[in-house]
Amino acid sequence: MNPRVVQPADAPISLPSDRIRDFSAGFLKNRQRYLDVVKAFGSPLYLVETAVLSTRAAQFRQAFESRLPHTAFYYAMKSNNLPYISTVLLSLRYGLDVSSGLELTTAVNLGATDILFSGPGKTDAELELAVSYRDRVTPLLDSVGECRRLASILERRQVSMGVGIRLNITPEGLWRKFGIPLSLLPDLYETIRQHPYLEFKGLQFHSSWNLTPDRQIEFLNDLGPRLAAMPEHFKQALAFVDIGGGYWPPQGEWLLSDEPGHYLLNPADPIDVFADRLADAINRRLLAHLDCRICFEPGRWVCNDAMHLLMRVIDRKAPDLVITDSGTNAVGWERFESDYFPVLNLSNSGLSEHACHILGALCTPHDVWGYSYLGTHIGEGDILMIPTQGAYTYSLRQHFIKALPRVAVIDENGRFFMPTDDKIFHEQ
Repeated sequence: MNPRVVQPADAPISLPSDRIRDFSAGFLKNRQRYLDVVKAFGSPLYLVETAVLSTRAAQFRQAFESRLPHTAFYYAMKSNNLPYISTVLLSLRYGLDVSSGLELTTAVNLGATDILFSGPGKTDAELELAVSYRDRVTPLLDSVGECRRLASILERRQVSMGVGIRLNITPEGLWRKFGIPLSLLPDLYETIRQHPYLEFKGLQFHSSWNLTPDRQIEFLNDLGPRLAAMPEHFKQALAFVDIGGGYWPPQGEWLLSDEPGHYLLNPADPIDVFADRLADAINRRLLAHLDCRICFEPGRWVCNDAMHLLMRVIDRKAPDLVITDSGTNAVGWERFESDYFPVLNLSNSGLSEHACHILGALCTPHDVWGYSYLGTHIGEGDILMIPTQGAYTYSLRQHFIKALPRVAVIDENGRFFMPTDDKIFHEQ
């Protein structure tokens, strides 16, 4: 399964080899810490670095808070649904963006008090659950039918609830499934306004795979005049505009090419560039005639760099073929047949890259981690690391053939532990 949903518009460029080495060197300097975690807990492991997660969350928040007067931030749980990730972000004043009753239940159990419930096809049972926690949840209505079903539940239970409306940003093709066309906003708003148990609160839109803010700005340019033309009671009721997530991490997208040892790069704008350009568009198109909070739903950008995969070589079948103790069911799809990440040999570390098939132990030839490793040599028992695997891997993991890795955490003080175990192991 490949979750890519939007292809970048521009052709990728060559990925410089010195960029790969610089990226890898940053992890190899901490190799002993990672090896100690494996010594304590075994392999394979998902490894969370709390300090990285906290830093990314602070960087994202600061970028937009420094440029906009009134903001709010919601972590998109679907990008990595490990409860520990959400717990850390809740402690950093993030709300949670959930897309199912399952995620909503997790969010409520974690103590979240500010939850956006997005996504199409909310079932009656999921809407009932949202109503039960209406003081903590704002559903983002995805259709007229969803609005009607929620209104019926509220009327039956004789309770009121604040709601938002999701707007569709891509009205062609499969992306039609999300939200309503902008042209239908006045009618759905008026339906909500006239219902005694619905209270209109705001709007949301979302685009994915954002290497640049161009598509978000294009929609803001369309949205601004439409909102300016809405009646005054709409503007008074509008408490928030949520511009969604989809922000790509700053290293960009790294891809395999047809040429061995040569890789491709789709560059991504730094978050400060996103913030500069989006704040300019928001101030001109929205805040010039509206007084509302601007909300963001970062997922990938916040969690991607905070989780890594650690595994052990269990069989060296040839000088250029090894099998590891973790299969790609740990990431849920054949990611490494298209995406490139350096495989770092922590046991025999180095920055020279060597051709080698790094494969998992699943009974499928598509169980591929990579076609090379960085190190001096490779052998049975070596500990390998694939860094920055925090986004759309853990959430997509599959119970297929082999057991999944356990989770280990390194906290801000360098201590490591397993989230389901209170025992903390200190570095030696």
